[in-house]
Amino acid sequence: MINLLRNLRSKSFPGGLHIKDYKYLTENLPIKRTPLPSKVRIPVCQHIGRPAVPIVKAGDEVKTGTLIASASGPVSSNIHSSITGKVTAIDRFPVPTGGEGLCIEITGNGSDEMQLGEDKDQNTVLRVRNAGIVGMGGAMFPSAVKLQPPGGSKIDTVIVNGAECEPFINSDYRLMIEEPDMVLAGLKICMETVGAERAYIGIESNKPRAIGIIKEKIAGNGAGIKVVTLKTKYPQGGEKQLIKAILNKEVPEGGLPFNIGVLVQNIGTVVAVYEAIRLGKPLYERIVTVTGFCVREPANWKVRIGTSFNDLIKWSGGLRGDPAKLIMGGPMMGLAQYTYDVPVIKGTNGILVLDRKEVVFPPARACIRCARCIQHCPMGLNPGLLANLVEKERWEEAGEEGIKGCTECGLCAYLCGSGRDIIQLIKYGKKRLEEIEKNASKAATAV
Repeated sequence: MINLLRNLRSKSFPGGLHIKDYKYLTENLPIKRTPLPSKVRIPVCQHIGRPAVPIVKAGDEVKTGTLIASASGPVSSNIHSSITGKVTAIDRFPVPTGGEGLCIEITGNGSDEMQLGEDKDQNTVLRVRNAGIVGMGGAMFPSAVKLQPPGGSKIDTVIVNGAECEPFINSDYRLMIEEPDMVLAGLKICMETVGAERAYIGIESNKPRAIGIIKEKIAGNGAGIKVVTLKTKYPQGGEKQLIKAILNKEVPEGGLPFNIGVLVQNIGTVVAVYEAIRLGKPLYERIVTVTGFCVREPANWKVRIGTSFNDLIKWSGGLRGDPAKLIMGGPMMGLAQYTYDVPVIKGTNGILVLDRKEVVFPPARACIRCARCIQHCPMGLNPGLLANLVEKERWEEAGEEGIKGCTECGLCAYLCGSGRDIIQLIKYGKKRLEEIEKNASKAATAV
């Protein structure tokens, strides 16, 4: 856990905490476009669901926007080239989601010839699916599935998530300030697609400039759309927390927002929807905040998918101090990396580099039963108990105690006075339980 965050006073809210943030490092820095990378490595799995299947081979020439891997099922996502050049390898390389994954390596030829979509006669859902759009707040759920929920569920409300509650990240904030017309246009496309007559854009109160700009745009052309100013607390950006704060509705246990007629989209996602529908542009680039006290020149970048963290940090002036931790995302929900040689993916909203003075690795002690993790868990769980059950490999009991309902916000680990790795244990427990249930299902099918 991060020393500079843990040692700060935090104001408590029901189901959340006000955490001192460090957004000032990049919040006033306009988005810059990176140089064209000379080489990219593009993972075929940048989404929840089944990996895409490569449809190119080594030696093939591709353009920016060329489809290079095809979605392999209803919950999957197309992958496109982010530069113009030659496919030089299809192999396993380090990926930021952990370990190694199948990637398509493309070496650029110095040009940037575009291959945009030509499917304007198709419906919006199909065009969003073809463009490979996924949730860009980090969850990476294929957006076409959300726009056409199973069972013909009726969606009456669209919520755009502009909370961005992670303490260091400003990628969505800068989009709201610099591209408000795209945000509104993308939202309207989503509303029209699902047949919703009302929409809300939820923005935390620590972003008054974004609130003012979006409200001004809505006043001129935003029928049925409202901006809701949210309390600045973590984890305000979770789907279920957002729905509760704006609509005072609760998503049923084990359910999803569409079960109560709601569609939630991230700021970056609605902009990507706009670009796909109005410009025919696949998702091959995104906004990334590169920050942390080890980064010489923190910045907000428009980055091609597959660009290495190494390149982005180099373009941000390189590193200083004594770097101790590299994180994709923010300190609360981000994923620590073991190498700088990993690529930006569709869910990379930030890259954070922290100094050894800012990171503490305290020895874990026994739980002192303070109950802070229970008091502040936004999902109403008992994180300490779940961690204990995982340690003891009591998987069935962990399932009964609701381990699957954990949204992995990390508050429990942040608050733990004993320094226990609660969230890491819960993440591991969720994966193990999923494996056990899959194996049981396969065994039952075989019989």
